[in-house]
Amino acid sequence: MRKTKIYSAVVLAVAYSAVSPSVPAAGPQPLAQVAGQAARATAVEPGAIAALDRMAGYLRVLRAFQIQAAITIDEVLADGQKVELESQANLIAQRPDRLRLEVASDRQQRFFFYDGKAFTLWAPRTSYYATVTAPPTLLELADMLEEKYDIELPLVDLFRWGTPESDRAAITAAKYIGPSAVGGITCEQYAFRQSGLDWQIWIQGGDYPLPRKVVLTTTTDEARPRYAAVYTWNLAPSYDAGAFTFVPEGDAHRITIEEVAPARTRPNP
Repeated sequence: MRKTKIYSAVVLAVAYSAVSPSVPAAGPQPLAQVAGQAARATAVEPGAIAALDRMAGYLRVLRAFQIQAAITIDEVLADGQKVELESQANLIAQRPDRLRLEVASDRQQRFFFYDGKAFTLWAPRTSYYATVTAPPTLLELADMLEEKYDIELPLVDLFRWGTPESDRAAITAAKYIGPSAVGGITCEQYAFRQSGLDWQIWIQGGDYPLPRKVVLTTTTDEARPRYAAVYTWNLAPSYDAGAFTFVPEGDAHRITIEEVAPARTRPNP
């Protein structure tokens, strides 16, 4: 099987932060560069970028929330055939330093616990778990897991929307598609393009601009595999402090997560 990785974290490659773009250095520019900038400006609709900024700003003020996500991923086989894999995710988060997440599919089930001090990955079907010391915020946790252990925290995009890790220059096309609905919720659909990736997002209308659906298509693979997620939100979740701390069961076996490389420092945006 040829494994094709499609990131759920759209924000790793897109650019809708509230941070102003950098100003280019003064001086004459080649004609081709000027023409390219003009073409990009025409392809990028300001209203589509503004919708992302509004959504990002709203997500940053949410202190606690619960999300249920129905996720579909295309896996590309060695002969080029695509197969569809489905999973369900249930996340409860409290900013800046609490998270409980379950991801289940036909093949595996994983729990992620984070209480501001420790991170635990628990596989109940095999009764194995691993715990590591964790940094003090969710964003720092996501960075550490990726850089030190090559673990992508599911739904991490929901914590990175609109942060300085975005790169506005990455988007080469942005357009408003039109009104739509996801699960009976009135939304506005937008489409974006950047190097190696086409993606769409459905943003809830009205006073709660929540992302309700995302679809990513990898364009560097001729099979064009897709990742899709549909989100159901609860902005007043019920939980207690113990929900974020893992307590081993009687038959649980602790193992060690192998480091893939020394942790790297992310460059300043």
